[in-house]
Amino acid sequence: MIAPASLRTARLLLRDWREADLDPFAAMNADPEVMEFFPRPLERAESEAAVARIREHLASQGFGLWAVEVPGVAGFIGFVGLAIPRFEAPFTPCVEIGWRLARAYWGRGYATEAALAALDHGFRERGLDEIVSFTAVENRRSRAVMERIGMTRSPDDDFDHPALPEGHPLRRHVLYRVRRPPITS
Repeated sequence: MIAPASLRTARLLLRDWREADLDPFAAMNADPEVMEFFPRPLERAESEAAVARIREHLASQGFGLWAVEVPGVAGFIGFVGLAIPRFEAPFTPCVEIGWRLARAYWGRGYATEAALAALDHGFRERGLDEIVSFTAVENRRSRAVMERIGMTRSPDDDFDHPALPEGHPLRRHVLYRVRRPPITS
């Protein structure tokens, strides 16, 4: 197993998960507004299973969806990080960047700040050439974060998410990409 890295930004700590994160994570995943662009809010057992998968990914890869805290303010506000999607699509295999924050922490720039740290880690520490992100077409908030962190979209990359059935209103997804910046001296 690879020890997961923790990342620090000016205001945030991206870290491994703790038992104390389970309750606020489950509450976040049960919030219909947070889960607006997912098939449905999650039950407690589903949130616990998600944490187990996230922790296994962190341990095996050394990167993943880190728990995010605002030191001195909030012990857990959501997650941000890198993951390997578990489905097949024209752009897989790949590494994606993703985030989900509790509604109380929206609009403060936390997702953008943490995502920039995760991108930097992926490119500098992990040597990735490209990182992608995707979401339902209508998810303007996440798409705005993707654009703020330097990702671009080509409509030719849009796809139907294979985990959602034909005709599901969230099935159509947009794909954003960012390549590793050139090394400058």
